[in-house]
Amino acid sequence: MNLSPNFKLSEFVRSDTADREGIDNTPSESDINNLRRIAYTLEIVRLVLGAPVYISSGYRCLELNRAIGSSDTSKHVKGLAADFTVKGYTPKESVEIIRKVVGFNTLIQEFGQWVHLDLSDDLEHTVLLALHINGETHYNKI
Repeated sequence: MNLSPNFKLSEFVRSDTADREGIDNTPSESDINNLRRIAYTLEIVRLVLGAPVYISSGYRCLELNRAIGSSDTSKHVKGLAADFTVKGYTPKESVEIIRKVVGFNTLIQEFGQWVHLDLSDDLEHTVLLALHINGETHYNKI
């Protein structure tokens, strides 16, 4: 199923952890509608950066979200978040451009590895840098 011209539902629900643990990561219709919002936001990112966007994590059912140690309040659980990289751009470069061209609730440059973008009804435009310090995750506003 296509969510947008360049993004398929399968890209947002794929999970090695779900496969390994036998977790059914099938989103509800409401979650799929939210994933469409994310997909169309990422279409803008793709257009502006002129490069493919690779989803590493999108929708995560509550069981999967808990299995990876994420918070129950994660926007991933409602299909309102995606973690991704953009071909030819570092996460830092991606965040610097994305923050100027799309609406978002939170945009995070995570550990120098990927970008997290989430949406809500109130787009706050919070930009963060996630770092591992002494085994704990810390978020700093940038």
